[in-house]
Order: sequence, then C-alpha cells, then structure tokens
Amino acid sequence: MTPTIKDVAKRAGVGIGTVSRVINNQKAVGDKTRTKVLGAMKELNYSPNNMASQLRKNRTKIIALLVPVINHPFFSKLAYYVEDEADKYGYSVLLVSSQQRVEKEKEIINRIRRRKVDGAVFVTHFMHDEEMFKNCPIVSIDRTFGENVPYVTSDNYEATKTALEYMIERGAKRIGFLGSKPLVDSEVMYREKAYVDLMNEKNMPICSVNEVILHGEEELIVNDFMEKYSDVDGVFVSGYSLSQVFYKRAVESGKKIPDDLQIVSYDGEFTQWSINDVTCVEQPVEEMARNIVNLLIKKIRGEDTQTRTVLKTRFVLGSTTKK
Repeated sequence: MTPTIKDVAKRAGVGIGTVSRVINNQKAVGDKTRTKVLGAMKELNYSPNNMASQLRKNRTKIIALLVPVINHPFFSKLAYYVEDEADKYGYSVLLVSSQQRVEKEKEIINRIRRRKVDGAVFVTHFMHDEEMFKNCPIVSIDRTFGENVPYVTSDNYEATKTALEYMIERGAKRIGFLGSKPLVDSEVMYREKAYVDLMNEKNMPICSVNEVILHGEEELIVNDFMEKYSDVDGVFVSGYSLSQVFYKRAVESGKKIPDDLQIVSYDGEFTQWSINDVTCVEQPVEEMARNIVNLLIKKIRGEDTQTRTVLKTRFVLGSTTKK
C-alpha cells in the first residue's frame, strides 16, 4: 500500500500540518522536528503525490487582511504582525481597507472564490450571510460567523470587570459606560455585559451610552454621553478612538483627570498615538495577529481548527485613574 501523509505524521509523531510545512520547505518548523519528518518520509519511501503538487501550484501564496480603516493604531499594529507571521509561511499580505463599505468586503470573498487570493483575515462591522463563507478560508477577530469561521478574541468580560473594580476600589461611586456597538455578533458585546452585571451586583446606577457608529463619528456619542451623564466620576470607554475623543472633551468641559473623573479605555497602550497616558486594557495584538494567521493557514490547507480562541489582556495603569 502506498504510504500517505498521515502515515508520515504518525511515524514522526507530529501533526499532518507539520509534515505539510516540511514538504513545502517552510520556515515555521524546528530543525529537530524537520529531521524527524524527513527521516519518516525516507523510511516509508514517501513522496508527495501529483495531486497535492497541483493544488500547491493553484495557490497564489497571497492572503488578504481586510480592516475597516487603516489609520487606526490597533489595525496598523495588527497589519504589521499579520504580515510578519504570514511571511514565515511564504505568504504575502494584501491589505484592504473596506472604508466601511460592505461591497468591498464582498469583493474579497469573490476573490477567494476566483482564486485570486488564498484566504482572508476579516475584521468587519457588517453582517454577512454565513452561506457566503462556505468553502472560503476566512478567519476573524472578535466577530462570530458560525462554526466554519474561526476567530480570535480577548477576555473582554473579565478584563472589563477588572478595570471597573479598580475604579470602584479607588472611590468611584457613579461609573459610566461609553461604547460603540457592533452591528454583528461580536465578543465586544461582553464589555457592556460585564459593566451591567457589576453595576447590578454593586447596586450602582447604570449610566450607559452604547450606539452603532462608524469610525470618525465618535464625537456624536461622546457629546450625547456628556449631556446625559455629566455627573459621573468614572467612565469605562470601550475603544481606543472613542477614549481619545472622550478624554479631550472631558478636559475641555473643565473636568480634572483623575481627581474629578477616572477613565479606563479598552485599548489605549499605543504610545506613539495617544494624546494622554491612559489607564487601559491592553490587548495582545501581536499574539492575536500570529494566531489568526496560523488559523488561516490551517483553513487554507483544509486542516481542522478550533472556532474560538480567547487571549489574555493586560491591565496597564496610566494617569487617568487614581493610584
């Protein structure tokens, strides 16, 4: 019987994906593992079949990274590490800014179907029919599109609760929540849930503004929040851009930060971008990027993937909360 790639993987004690990487001479395999795989191939007299070779020839070695906007520090940092990780697999990255237009996102899906790109990392604020993603290698950040689309997220609920409890321990009695609500099912929604749950648990008032907005419209809901809840002494802001706009508006209104008002942002540790040293929940952007690329490569190769990957955040103290 002709040996298969499964036989090689079993003999070498590794996964099928590792054997595939060795066959394709990719860098992301240690020397010791590579030697074991090559030894198993030699022992079994295994060589890649013609069909597998043909499939490799049909690949473009290009993946798309689709983000709503490019001029945002989170997406810029994400793109840097996605490109770095993809390069380890011999892939180039096509960076696409949807400019918040759903048509541009649909075009990327069509490119995958037409084999113009091999797969895509999708960061989207729009709804898409799950059927559109059928047989399309796609991964996402935060957004859920069903079992066929793996996604990577951070510990939104736990991280938000930690940040809120920090402000409460430092005297905050009336804490607000300011967020930009996604249009799609997203783990980001757990941030508001954590806020509501904790306020109820502590018998504290709920002062929340969480609306659907596009990037660039942050000032609209910041003004709405300031009009409704001018007397809060703490605010959890669900997003970097929103926190920057809110901080500036709060200072302009005469608030002394953090004496009058404590602020924590989900994201914010982007030193070269920030207008202030903000206390924040820092997402592991590099780890997220490398995880989504690894998941996407597995999808492209037809390997099994887990649907949900949750990564730990870090609580970073700045000047916007009391010590």
